[in-house]
Amino acid sequence: MQKSVSADEMTRQHVLTALFRERTAGLSPDPVFDRRLDRHLPQLTELFGSLYGSRPDWQEQLAALVVQSARSWQERPAQLKELDAEREGNSGWFQSNTMLGGVCYVDRYAESLEGVRARIPYFKELGLTYLHLMPLFLAPEPHSDGGYAVSSYREVNPKLGTMEQLRSLAAELRSNGISLVVDFIFNHTSDEHEWARKAAAGDPEYSDYYWIFPDRTMPDAFEQNVREIFPENHSGSFIQMEDGRWVWATFHTYQWDLNYSNPDVFRAMAGEMLFLANQGVDILRMDAVAFIWKQLGTPCENLPEAHTLLRAFNAVCRLAAPSLLFKSEAIVHPDEVALYIDPTECQISYNPLQMALIWESLATRDVSLLAQALKRRHNIPEGTSWVNYVRSHDDIGWTFADEDAAELGINGFDHRRFLNSFYVNRFPGSFARGVPFQDNPRTGDCRISGTTASLCGMEVNPAEAAERILLAHSVAFSTGGIPLLYLGDEVGQVNDYDYADEPGHGDDSRWVHRPHYPAAQYARRTDPATPGGAVYAGLQRMIEVRANAPEFAGTTLIDFQTHNRGVLAYQRPGGVTTGGTRVLALANFSNVPQSLPAETFGGFLPAAVDLLSEARLQLNEGVMLLPRQYVWLRVTPV
Repeated sequence: MQKSVSADEMTRQHVLTALFRERTAGLSPDPVFDRRLDRHLPQLTELFGSLYGSRPDWQEQLAALVVQSARSWQERPAQLKELDAEREGNSGWFQSNTMLGGVCYVDRYAESLEGVRARIPYFKELGLTYLHLMPLFLAPEPHSDGGYAVSSYREVNPKLGTMEQLRSLAAELRSNGISLVVDFIFNHTSDEHEWARKAAAGDPEYSDYYWIFPDRTMPDAFEQNVREIFPENHSGSFIQMEDGRWVWATFHTYQWDLNYSNPDVFRAMAGEMLFLANQGVDILRMDAVAFIWKQLGTPCENLPEAHTLLRAFNAVCRLAAPSLLFKSEAIVHPDEVALYIDPTECQISYNPLQMALIWESLATRDVSLLAQALKRRHNIPEGTSWVNYVRSHDDIGWTFADEDAAELGINGFDHRRFLNSFYVNRFPGSFARGVPFQDNPRTGDCRISGTTASLCGMEVNPAEAAERILLAHSVAFSTGGIPLLYLGDEVGQVNDYDYADEPGHGDDSRWVHRPHYPAAQYARRTDPATPGGAVYAGLQRMIEVRANAPEFAGTTLIDFQTHNRGVLAYQRPGGVTTGGTRVLALANFSNVPQSLPAETFGGFLPAAVDLLSEARLQLNEGVMLLPRQYVWLRVTPV
């Protein structure tokens, strides 16, 4: 039912439209933008008003935002406007079974943006359709937090290239069917950002861009409810500036939190966002979304206004860069992760729970927690998608919900201690060679660094490690969403134990799993007799099969019970285009063969085929899985 519009709302829209017309009198008329404005202005007005409506100037601020969006649309290149129109007609393009993501640091994988351009033929060989370049904008050295202490959203780190080269690279990637993803660090800036420098100099306008207070009164009040994120870096959430004032710094001392209660900050960040969209960026990874809104008396995480901010930013993009998508980065409780996944907030999201529980299942050889998560927490709203990964640039934290674990008789605290011990080789018989991050030997608390290969035991037993790598990726590739490879993992790259010798890296063990391009392993990638070649061949087969099986489109999973704690199972539903078939994925996480009896498959016709090996099976004879074996069975429900 269409929502009725009150007289006050109509008057407000007329006022805003009049302000907009007055301020854009010098711009050329654009019927496309006008249509979008008619469609999206009411929603933007509601969202912006809910954030800033208590301010007397909020309508002026909104009018300025719309004018800013109109100017950005005028500046948008024609090719990108064509892409906007195409994707408006195919809004689910990112849910295709042909989607495949890759992620890398520009300098470590290719040295420069031109080096990335030179790797495009390889990206096509691999089948990439999505390339995430880790933070590449100007940041202070050596304390850049891996690029997340951004000093400018409009300047590329000169060691990597220029903004013109990034724009050219985006165009060439696009012509090769590859979407460009970059990080949008919008919770904070570096203390060397122009805004921060002006704030530090006492400029009142830019001091209001950050949470800056003259003394400890307000910081003490906020910190009664706010947790410390990196206590080894600094206590509390505030640091003292050189002039004696106190500024909010959630993460590192050199990263100052932006003050989104100030609409000038919203407009400034919307401008940076639209600028990047106009360079050809397709997807923005929205960094630290849980922290972006602060309110006294709360934990200042996952507040309702954080969601309103995301929806308001989305509404701006629907005006001036409608094909731009947001990717949520929220490493929080699974229930909170899910709240950011919405067509009007973040259309795609990392799947940190699945990632963590893949590693948990490899360590325990028990899939109970992972199966529970897939049944309970995997399916997400229509028009959205997971980004499924085995590892990322970051550490591994055990993000499962304690209440979920308790249902299975697992004590969450004790289990996390076991997993930490296992993955840093402090547990007898562990195959893993991870490195602790933020280790606390007294409590047993830490998080895990390490490449996929090292965590899977490549330095202990290469053949078994290759099987574990493929087993883990078989889940990420088949559960539904965009599978994401950390480039280098596909050839079995191990830890870089020399990371500490590099300036600024010695105190951050995560650099152990951000190694440089392994040229020798890539040169041998087509030799399946090598461990890296076996991994590459196995992943290539998964990519090929997935792209040709329509059952893998979208994200929907249907539960399937094996009643075997060593074997993970789920169904991908297919649809009318598959003739009613489904794909039944089975994965043996145990170290011994597992036999699934015929009655397990009573809901299917007997004839099945494993899409990966092309072997034909009779389900009425049961299924035998070797240790670490996975199959994707095309089945037909009875």
